Amino acid sequence: MTSTINELSSDELQKEYDYHEAKRLSRLVKEKSDGSTASYYRLPDNVRELQDLISYKNMNAQIGEIFRECYRYGQASHSDEVRGIKKILFYAEAELKRLEQLNGAI
Repeated sequence: MTSTINELSSDELQKEYDYHEAKRLSRLVKEKSDGSTASYYRLPDNVRELQDLISYKNMNAQIGEIFRECYRYGQASHSDEVRGIKKILFYAEAELKRLEQLNGAI
């Protein structure tokens, strides 16, 4: 059951606001890395499963499918490694086409 905004305490509202503000800011600021572990590899506290991370990172459908397939690569009974790689390539090519069209490259 999901709480409505009226049912949340001020602390809960602040946590919710902080969470969404951090998500918004993370999309605006590109972090530089020296090759060692960077903060963008840390998982948010509220991530319980893959879909939570996909939503948190605001991945579109293509990137989400690539991410899912990479995570389950070789483990799903309905998808061997060759099928998995083909799926990754299909969604990567679709995303590349979308970005090129968006940026006027085609």
